[in-house]
Amino acid sequence: MHMLPTNHFKRALQEGRAQIGVWSTIPSPYVSELIAGAGYDWVLLDTEHTPTDVPLMLSQLQATAAAQPAQGRLPTHPVVRPAWNDPVLIKRYLDIGAQTILLPFVQNVHEAQAAVKATRYPGAGIRGMGGSTRAANFGRTADYVARAAEELCVLVQVETAEALDQIEAIAAIDGIDGIFIGPADLSASLGYPGKANHPEVSKTIDNAIRRIRACGKAPGILMVDEPRARECLELGAQFIAVALDTVMLRNGLDGAAMRFRGAAQSAGTPATSSY
Repeated sequence: MHMLPTNHFKRALQEGRAQIGVWSTIPSPYVSELIAGAGYDWVLLDTEHTPTDVPLMLSQLQATAAAQPAQGRLPTHPVVRPAWNDPVLIKRYLDIGAQTILLPFVQNVHEAQAAVKATRYPGAGIRGMGGSTRAANFGRTADYVARAAEELCVLVQVETAEALDQIEAIAAIDGIDGIFIGPADLSASLGYPGKANHPEVSKTIDNAIRRIRACGKAPGILMVDEPRARECLELGAQFIAVALDTVMLRNGLDGAAMRFRGAAQSAGTPATSSY
């Protein structure tokens, strides 16, 4: 008999253990496998701000599962972000095997409740019944329908000043496992677009992390500035992405280009060879 995989990421959040992750926006299974072998607790596989679609996400999930975990660590857990809090998209990502989803721009209790219902089968929700999905090991996991919700983790994003007012009400909903603070969109909502590190934005984020944790739910955030990321962890953030694949690639490429371009200029332009 095939067993339903344990969602170790969800267990860690329930137990109050911090989970360190990386944010991945490069739509490539090759990159997904590379990241999953690095030793992070989780990786965010994005579809909101990337060209990724459902078939490509399937390949990314397969590549993540195929990666060899770092010595002594559990495999990196994939968190899928659909492009919207849409029940059809949620259904499709769950059916291909996503066990944790992060839903953007959840503004109120009604939208948070809808997110949970989209992940539950009838009786508790509206998720469509699929007979032999990858999530159920193509029908081999006999108790999948009965136990799926136990291993599904639902995270919602609070990204506006209006949504911040609803934190306690959203956190009170059964089935919401964590609330993610989106610094970029939140900064724009607060009147500081493009200034996610503005002191007022940081103050608001700090308060939100404390409020979410006080509700007994897991706070999350993307924070690539290391000192600030450590501050968020000390405040109680439980799932935090400390790196972004495109930024790391960009910075590495730009840095190498600048170093060698400078070296070439200081050495002078070599004479042109003639043939």
